[in-house]
Amino acid sequence: MHGEYKVPGGKLVVVDLDVDAGRLARVRLSGDFFLEPDEALEALDAALTGLPADSDAAALAARVRSALPPGAVLLGFTPEAVATTVRRAVGGATGWLDHDWQFVHTGPQAPQTHMALDEVLAREVAAGRRPPTLRVWEWASPAVVLGSFQSLVNEVDGEAARRLGVEVVRRISGGGAMFVEPGNTITYSLYAPGSLVEGLSFTESYAFLDDWVLVALGDLGVKAWHQPINDIATDQGKIAGAAQKRLADGTVLHHVTMSYDIDAAKMLQVLRIGREKLSGKGLASAAKRVDPLRRQTGLPREEVIDSMVATFRRQYGLTGSALTDAELDAAEELVRGKFATPEWVARIP
Repeated sequence: MHGEYKVPGGKLVVVDLDVDAGRLARVRLSGDFFLEPDEALEALDAALTGLPADSDAAALAARVRSALPPGAVLLGFTPEAVATTVRRAVGGATGWLDHDWQFVHTGPQAPQTHMALDEVLAREVAAGRRPPTLRVWEWASPAVVLGSFQSLVNEVDGEAARRLGVEVVRRISGGGAMFVEPGNTITYSLYAPGSLVEGLSFTESYAFLDDWVLVALGDLGVKAWHQPINDIATDQGKIAGAAQKRLADGTVLHHVTMSYDIDAAKMLQVLRIGREKLSGKGLASAAKRVDPLRRQTGLPREEVIDSMVATFRRQYGLTGSALTDAELDAAEELVRGKFATPEWVARIP
């Protein structure tokens, strides 16, 4: 069995192992990490060998930590990263390069259509009718996108939204509300099989699936990092938030909205952002919560997107694709039957 795990912001950890009679056997750790002293690697292999194959990540990490000689130094990885790699090997996890990634970037779509497309494309990947896909969104109109479990009246000033022509929609993933306008955000979705995140906790999967974005931002001169649970931040402030939905078979919908040139004044009129939430994040004002990419990069939005896509293609491969007629028809049916209905939008009043 073979497992790999790229530590977000760190190094690659690889393990090859067998399972004999329900226990780990012939464990061989490797990777581009740094470890001192040299003999520590053999100690880790020996410590993991013989453990029950169904050991959880906490037990594996504890065994790794106890096997390290005094004064051992680990750079670019942790005992928890080793544990994750072992769990991915035993669980049959796949890597990014094991998949033929497709790329979809169409013209502007209505907010309700975007909500429906996320559900449709995740189902298509789950059914094997579509390979794993990266989709970049284009917004046809302004919107507030509620998380699946948010209260409509607690999050949105309905009168202000109507006055400013901002549509309110609800997505199938959890997380917080997003304020979007055409040309002012960069939104993308990943639709991936559950095997890609096998062995990762939900928190780990956010960082894992967004690691390529940190590389892409670095290529643009923006030093960014993952801020648990689901944010991407710089020393200038938050620039993106992610959300996920898992289908019954484990298929992952992971989508991210990045602020390119947010209209903070309009956002504050439409969104009800509580003082408690702001104080909990140590922020003086809501307008400073998000720092746009336009200011940090000085580049046109299209150039930022092209650079991000190029980074993904360089790291994992990417083939141009398009939405099929069947996918578009299914999305429009979902809009009519679900996403445009008051029962869905106000399902939590």
